[in-house]
Amino acid sequence: MLTVAGLTLSRGERVLFRDLSLSLASGEAVALTGANGAGKTSLLRALAGFLRPDAGSIAFADVDPAEARRRHLHWLGHLDGLKGARRARDELDFQCRWLGAAPEGVAAAVDVLALEPLLDLEVRQLSAGQRRRLAFARLIAAPRPIWLLDEPFAPLDARWRAALGLLMQAHIDKGGAILAAVHDPLPVAARAIDIGAGR
Repeated sequence: MLTVAGLTLSRGERVLFRDLSLSLASGEAVALTGANGAGKTSLLRALAGFLRPDAGSIAFADVDPAEARRRHLHWLGHLDGLKGARRARDELDFQCRWLGAAPEGVAAAVDVLALEPLLDLEVRQLSAGQRRRLAFARLIAAPRPIWLLDEPFAPLDARWRAALGLLMQAHIDKGGAILAAVHDPLPVAARAIDIGAGR
């Protein structure tokens, strides 16, 4: 589903990594590990199209990269990208409509993530864990095969880490793929790639 070959990425004057290659297959989870500053988030941002690599290639099976980024992947960054002044209901509706989600998909996400009691609150009134569940809802409401996740469980308690682990496993079981930057192990079977190894 995704192939990275010979990737070199810099931020400012600092080279984060050189000649990095990896692949992500259907039905697979890959955990990106490494120290803070190793380039995990930057790699995910490059795959999502937000950063331009210095060298190397990024390919999405037989799909044009721009088309793949528009229609075949979800990006869930360390920052949730939610507007604090909006009601949670309006923010969820905006994001899901932007992604082309059907109403039944939105309803399923609200149900699975227990968001109904939160929907009339402003986003800024939500806890960090509640915001993460709201951000995660778009992945459920508008299914896409590739999930790029940056520290997806950081603000969540044990109950919701387990619940989102089940959602991740269901995504993998349906042939989806997950590439996640993590410090703690993913709650699903995952191949680990240490971004800092060999630098």
